[in-house]
Amino acid sequence: MTQLSSEQTSEFDRYYNGLLYSVMRWDQLTEFWQKVDAGAGWYLYAVGQQRPQAPSDAEKVKQFMREVDELLRREHHEDYCAIVYADDLDAPSFIKIYDPGHLGSSCGSSSMKSSVAPGWLMCRMPPRELEMSGVVTGQRKRWWQAFLGEVV
Repeated sequence: MTQLSSEQTSEFDRYYNGLLYSVMRWDQLTEFWQKVDAGAGWYLYAVGQQRPQAPSDAEKVKQFMREVDELLRREHHEDYCAIVYADDLDAPSFIKIYDPGHLGSSCGSSSMKSSVAPGWLMCRMPPRELEMSGVVTGQRKRWWQAFLGEVV
C-alpha cells in the first residue's frame, strides 16, 4: 500500500477536521450531486475498508453518487438529509457522507472520546487510513464490494 507524505496527510486532515457545510434537505442533495465534477479525480473511500490508491474514473464517481443517494434516501428515515457535508456546496472538493445505520448520538456529549466517523468520503486528495469507531456491518461490506465489482 502506498504511504502518504506528511504534506498529503496534513492536507487531508485540514479538510477532514475543517469547516464543512451540511446538505440539509433532500432537494438540496439532488442539486448538490449535479454540482460535483465527476471527472475531477475523486478518491472514493468507504471508511473502515481498504484505502483507495488512485482516483476513480468519472463513470465510477457517477455510479457511486447514484448508489449512495439511493441508499441514503432508502435508509435515512427522516424528512431531511443533514448527513452529507462538503467543504463547498457549489464546487466541492471534499465530501463526508454519514451512514444512516451508524449515526451515533445526535446530541453528542463532552465525555465522548471520539466522534462518529463518516461511512464514506469523496475527496480530491489521497485519504489517510481511517478507522471506523463501530463495526462495519456485513451488509455495508457487501454493498461496497458489489460497488467495486468484487466477488461478493
